[in-house]
Amino acid sequence: MNSVQLKKFLTAFVLGTFTISLPMATSEGRIHDPKVKAISSSDLRGGQKVESEREYRASDYEKYYSPSYSSRTPSYSSRYPAYPTYPTTTNIDYYPVEKTISLADSSISGTPIATQAQCVEYLLQNNPNPKISVSPEEIVAYYYEEAGREGIRADVAFAQALKETGFFRYGGDVVPEQNNFCGLGTTGGGVRGGYFPTAQIGVRAHIQHLLAYSSTRRPTMPLVDPRYDIVRKAYGERILTRWSDLNGRWAVPGNYYGQEIMSMFRAIVGTRA
Repeated sequence: MNSVQLKKFLTAFVLGTFTISLPMATSEGRIHDPKVKAISSSDLRGGQKVESEREYRASDYEKYYSPSYSSRTPSYSSRYPAYPTYPTTTNIDYYPVEKTISLADSSISGTPIATQAQCVEYLLQNNPNPKISVSPEEIVAYYYEEAGREGIRADVAFAQALKETGFFRYGGDVVPEQNNFCGLGTTGGGVRGGYFPTAQIGVRAHIQHLLAYSSTRRPTMPLVDPRYDIVRKAYGERILTRWSDLNGRWAVPGNYYGQEIMSMFRAIVGTRA
C-alpha cells in the first residue's frame, strides 16, 4: 500500500468511526411527534412501564416546534385574506381566577395571554390540514369557552392538545373520530381511550381532566371526563398547580412534559396573526 492509498484508508477510517459515533437524529423518541415513530407500543399513561427510558429533551423539542421551524409555511392571513370570525356562546359564566400576565407563569389555572387568532395561526403554520371535525377557529373557540368556564388557561390547554395529537395529525393509538384531544384513557398497545360525540365535548373532557388535577371543586358543567373521579379519589385534597407537575403523571416517563407544553404556549404567543 503506497502513501496515497494509506492516506485514503486512514481518512475513511477516521471519518467512518466519527460517523458511527454520532447519535441518530431520531434517537430521542417523541411519542406525539408525527415525525418520529413511537418508541414503544406500551407508552404513555396509566402508570404502565415504558420499554425505552429515552427522555424528552426541551432543546430537541424547540428544533421541531419553534417559530423558526413554523415559518416555512405561509401565514394564515396570506392564504385566507378575510379575517376569521370565531364562534361565540352567550351566557357563559367564566370562573373567576387571577389574571395571567407573565409568560414565565406556569400555573394551570389562570387566563389566556395568547389570542384565539394566534392559536389558529400557530396550528395552521405547523399543519395546514388538521384532522378535526370542525374548523380550526371552532376548535380554538371551544378551548377558550370550556377553559374559561373552569378557570383553566385556554391557550396552554390548547398547546397541550397540539402536543398530544401532533398538531391534529394523530398517527398513534387515538384516531381523529374519537374527538379525544388529550389522550384520555390511552395506555398504549392499541388501546384507543375515550370517545366523545362532538369536538366540543372532547374539549370539555380535556378541560375537566385538567381541573381534576388542579382543583378539588367539581366542574361547572355536567361531567364528561370518564377519569375525573379516578383522579380526584387518588389525590384527595392534594392538587397540582403547575404544568410541570404533570410530568410523569399525564405522560410516562414525561420528564419534560409540562416544560414542552409551556414552550409551545410561548411559541403561540410569539406567532403573528
